Amino acid sequence: MSQTTAGVPETTTPTQVPGGLRTGGRLPRWTSWAVFAGALAAVALLDLAVALNTALYVLFTAVLGTVALFGLSRAAEGRRTALDRLVTCVVASAFGLAMVPLVSLIYEVVSRGIARLDGEFFTFSLVGVVGEGGGAYHAIFGTLIITGLTALISVPIGLLTAIYLVEYGAGRLKRAITFLVDVMTGIPSIVAGLFAYALFSIFFGPGVRLGIAGSVALSVLMVPVVVRSAEEVLKLVPNELREAAYALGVPKWRTIVKVVLPTAVGGLGTGITLAVARVVGETAPLLVTVGITNATNLNPFDGRMATLPVYAFYQLTQPGVPPEFAIDRAWTAALLLIVLVMVLNVVARLISRLFAPTTGR
Repeated sequence: MSQTTAGVPETTTPTQVPGGLRTGGRLPRWTSWAVFAGALAAVALLDLAVALNTALYVLFTAVLGTVALFGLSRAAEGRRTALDRLVTCVVASAFGLAMVPLVSLIYEVVSRGIARLDGEFFTFSLVGVVGEGGGAYHAIFGTLIITGLTALISVPIGLLTAIYLVEYGAGRLKRAITFLVDVMTGIPSIVAGLFAYALFSIFFGPGVRLGIAGSVALSVLMVPVVVRSAEEVLKLVPNELREAAYALGVPKWRTIVKVVLPTAVGGLGTGITLAVARVVGETAPLLVTVGITNATNLNPFDGRMATLPVYAFYQLTQPGVPPEFAIDRAWTAALLLIVLVMVLNVVARLISRLFAPTTGR
């Protein structure tokens, strides 16, 4: 029933509709759970008649529950609330769908790789290993060395480029650099590997395989990531800080070194760490430029080196006889790569939190 008086807004009282539902009201909070539980039961009955795999089971439950909840809400709460519930169900379903491959990947890698995650895997190489045993000592150190050299090459170049774009750049040159950085961001990793291989072939001849060549190839992929992340972080530094320094007569270069960079150090550290995590698992460039070896080589300027991504690739594609031992080593190498990337992401979050302006550090 509606009632309107002077100065009092009109209010709407929920009305009864067929079936005992009330339009304009609200369904109980447990309605969504009850509807999807009913949908699950209905799909379970269908499964008795027609055998369903897990994917179809989840899909039918989500679709049936969403449609039922929308219809119930449309009759009881009105069109607007029903659409809101529909979108909520779609978003939640999309989130669940996105989590399925992630959870499945983590479960599969951990369950298969944990078996060989022992002391031997970290302390032995594959020299003289046929079948069971052996480890990835040489590949672990190869990955750390090549990734470290990549960061040593990429961070100064990317950071200085970002400083130029934010603090000094203007006109056509700035636009050209920005365009080239955007293009480099989308370069396929195999193209970066071919570029580095061709570059080193000019000086050392065809067939060259060097750890430093792998670092150069990964730098091609890492530099644009560092540039874009550092550029966005530097843009967040308030201009008032720069103007205050200029008002005190501080030169521009000293303002950047003493004011801008310390203010943005948290964001810069986070961006650099995430850029390292971006390239640490690359395989294609290292296949072309570094190759693989069963021995331990810690000199990136002398011959082939082993890395975890390439190690896992060859253990899986060329396992030898019997194959199960090499495949187990491949899964463990994949598990180490995932752990390494997760550690780098955690470090990035810690850097962001420790050096955030709100912490006062």
